[in-house]
Amino acid sequence: MSLTVQFKFFDVSQVKLADDESSFLAEPGNITSVASGSESVFFGSADGVVRILSQTFKVVRSFKAHDTGAITHMKQVQGTSLLVTIAEDLSNEPVLKVWALDKLEKKTGIPRCQSTLTIHNGRKQFPISAFAALEDLSQLAVGFANGAVTVVRGDLIHDRGARQRTVFESEEPITGIEFREGNITTLYIATTGRILTLVISGRGQGQPAKSLDETGCGVGCMAVDKATRDVVVARNDAIYYYGLHGRGPPFGYEGEKRMISTFKDYVAIVSPPKSNAMPRGNPLSRAFGIGPTDDVFNTSQFTLLNTEMKFVAHQEQISSQVKAIVSEWGDLFVLTMDGKIFRYHEKPFAQKLEILYQRNLYVLAIHLAQKAGLDSAQQNVILRKFGDFLYQKGDYDTAMQQYLKAIDNTEPSQVIRKFLDTQRIHNLIEYLEELHDHHKATSDHTTLLLNCYAKLKDVDKLEEFIKSPGDLKFDLDTAISMCRQGGYYDQAAYLARKHGEHELVVDILIEDSRRYAEALAYIWRLEPEVAYFNLMKYAAVLLQQCPKDTTQIFIDYYTGSFRPKKDAIVIPNAPVTSGMSGGISIASNAVQNLAALLPLPYMNVSSVQSPASAGEQKSTLSQAQIVETTVEEPAPEYKVPKPRTAFSAFVDHAQEFIVFLEACIKSDNLREDDKVDLYTTLFEMYLHTATSKKEGERRAWENKAKKLVEGKNIPIDTSNVLLLSHLSNFRDGTILVCEQQGLYFDIFRSYTSTQDTQGAIQALKKYGPEEPALYPAALAYFTSDPEILAEAGDELDAVLKKIDDDGLMAPLQVIQTLSVNGVATMGMIKKYLATTIERERLEIATNRRTIETFRSDTDTKKSELSNLATKPVVFQAMRCKICAKPLDLPTVHFLCSHSFHQRCLSAEEDVSDESVECPLCSQQNQTVRAIRRAQVESAERHDMFLDALRRGKDGFGVVSEWFGRGVMGVGSSE
Repeated sequence: MSLTVQFKFFDVSQVKLADDESSFLAEPGNITSVASGSESVFFGSADGVVRILSQTFKVVRSFKAHDTGAITHMKQVQGTSLLVTIAEDLSNEPVLKVWALDKLEKKTGIPRCQSTLTIHNGRKQFPISAFAALEDLSQLAVGFANGAVTVVRGDLIHDRGARQRTVFESEEPITGIEFREGNITTLYIATTGRILTLVISGRGQGQPAKSLDETGCGVGCMAVDKATRDVVVARNDAIYYYGLHGRGPPFGYEGEKRMISTFKDYVAIVSPPKSNAMPRGNPLSRAFGIGPTDDVFNTSQFTLLNTEMKFVAHQEQISSQVKAIVSEWGDLFVLTMDGKIFRYHEKPFAQKLEILYQRNLYVLAIHLAQKAGLDSAQQNVILRKFGDFLYQKGDYDTAMQQYLKAIDNTEPSQVIRKFLDTQRIHNLIEYLEELHDHHKATSDHTTLLLNCYAKLKDVDKLEEFIKSPGDLKFDLDTAISMCRQGGYYDQAAYLARKHGEHELVVDILIEDSRRYAEALAYIWRLEPEVAYFNLMKYAAVLLQQCPKDTTQIFIDYYTGSFRPKKDAIVIPNAPVTSGMSGGISIASNAVQNLAALLPLPYMNVSSVQSPASAGEQKSTLSQAQIVETTVEEPAPEYKVPKPRTAFSAFVDHAQEFIVFLEACIKSDNLREDDKVDLYTTLFEMYLHTATSKKEGERRAWENKAKKLVEGKNIPIDTSNVLLLSHLSNFRDGTILVCEQQGLYFDIFRSYTSTQDTQGAIQALKKYGPEEPALYPAALAYFTSDPEILAEAGDELDAVLKKIDDDGLMAPLQVIQTLSVNGVATMGMIKKYLATTIERERLEIATNRRTIETFRSDTDTKKSELSNLATKPVVFQAMRCKICAKPLDLPTVHFLCSHSFHQRCLSAEEDVSDESVECPLCSQQNQTVRAIRRAQVESAERHDMFLDALRRGKDGFGVVSEWFGRGVMGVGSSE
């Protein structure tokens, strides 16, 4: 392959030397060898002098290295101050010296010679044609024009001796020698006809030389690539690289080559102009660069070739032949036969890029940037320019490839704007996907990508995008929103589920997909708190669409027994037939559909599959069934909410509400305040349901309501029962509450208000013994209307008899009550009046006799008092009433006709004191006084009088009694 791409990547300048410094260069044939290293350039001359030049190309030191012969080969050991020189003349064997340039002899002032060695060639006087040395100078190789190679081993630095051995002999002259170091040290030997390798240390040492190529090279046409340690050989047709295992691929570059050297990534090649005829001499002369006499005056072509990238970095014609090529200080120097030195300085990388840009060689620019180790940001600049160039040419696919490579350091909008056209939407999708893969996408990029998928209706790509493994590459909320807007509800639900957005999953299933059973199944598989939030949010629609299952989840949650459902994948051996689906419940179908849509929480992915028999078709996951698993574990702990928080969800769902309330009432862990809410609400729902039913069903619901509030300790407020019963015209509830509260009069009045005479009669018989006031009310009701009176029948007489027997009303009150409506006749109460009049006549007669008796007794008492106060009293008692002995003085007589010895009464008491009483009559007198005192005290207690008046059946009798006690008096005295 011929290389034709050429550039001017080097700036060339001639090194300006002072006249006194350049004189040794200008003398023809004076410079016989050139070397560089350790910040210096070394020139060896024909007279054995070594000159050391600094970076400014001034001779900083010169010394006589050899007394005889010309210095034909030199090597500076990089990083040290050691210099190896070889001088030779054909009359003697070559002499090798090692110099320590930093150590000067005190007497002469020249560098110290560390060691001197004569190189043997079997006493054959042939010139040295090639020389190579290891960096530590432990081994050196010298090739001669007679085809012999001598290897020198030893410590030449410290002059501790060295051994020489001829390791190779050939009939062809040696044109090049190079070392390759590694686990083994290999010597590459070039002759005019072959390329060989010889192991001189390590495994394989002592074996004969191995031929790598049956074609040799000329003198100066072998070098070493310091980066790869490969040996580079230049021939007229190409540049060849030789590694450990043989020759590598050649890099075609035709033309005669006289000298090569390696510099950085380049191979420096010196060749005659292509127009010149090839020298017509013998092969040996051509191999050593010896041609006709006029070749000395020919110009040379100097080329810097990058064989890896296959381009010429610099090429020019030099007016004189090249003597040597060396590199130091980062530049390349060429010494010509006429003593001129040219500096080749590589242009800055930015300038090289500009040259490539001008020629649109972006691929080469990228390769150069990679080779130079530029960071990704700088490389991406080249890639973007390349992409822009391809875009302008209309090669959109290839341009996009460049933009994708530069995605890390490119503003996405610069690329996106170029590909917004519909015809380039596939390129745009590719770029947006790559943005997401690199986690550089914003929510706007996600929106745009999903819009592109939607525009192309590419569901497969959409699913591949949202189901990509690894970290989240896009804005989740944006992706879900766009999927919903585009109608890709399943994909939106998958995204929400995958990233734990349970509320969004339920919202999508209900609001968008209308898959209510699947939504409920999903809620049932969430943690309690999350499930509760979603259940309450969508309770109304779920109760409308899935009443039974929704009610059950409410019951489970509010009774503290909620357990998130868990599932397992069961893959049957044979595919499930469509006929089996009929036996699957709605809930099972919902779970099956949901599992096909997105991964369920608590999904047991370890499928259960029994081994298939031979010949059966292997079941796939698409044939799997999702079944609920029962795991014996306690329900998760969560705070059970108050039942009333669920009431609003059951609006317009009365039957489900009743089921929920009944289940909650049966729960064991109800708080008292919750019981009140539940019982009251359930009672109301029973009555509400009853009002909408026909007679038979209505009665059944009313019985449920009645049974709910029957008994004692029912946690329901009676006022609520009364109110609800009244609003629903549920009389049994009202009656039941009144019975529990002892409000019998209210029960009776509820019957009379509706003119339910039979009910009133039954209430009178049931509650009358405990509530006597019902009889006067019944009397008034029975006589309020002729029809009621006719329906009551004999009950009127029974009521009148009860009133009369118990004295519940005065006869006058009875007459007044009966005369209000004019319904009752005298004939109806004739018996009652006759009995009453007869009884009162007897009572009047009895009262009159009692009055006469009291008057007679009063007159008798008054007479006795008068006699005691005005007439003398004769005491005729003969014995003492205490000791029963005859009376003797002193004797005490009392007006009650009792007499006593004074000593029997009291020796200490003064009998003349009027307070002394008869011992026999004192107790009776005290009783009378106490009664009187109580009467006086009670006469001032009007509250007691009023209370007795309220409780007494005979008010007049009570007044008479209290009048006798002096309650009406103005004063009191004993």
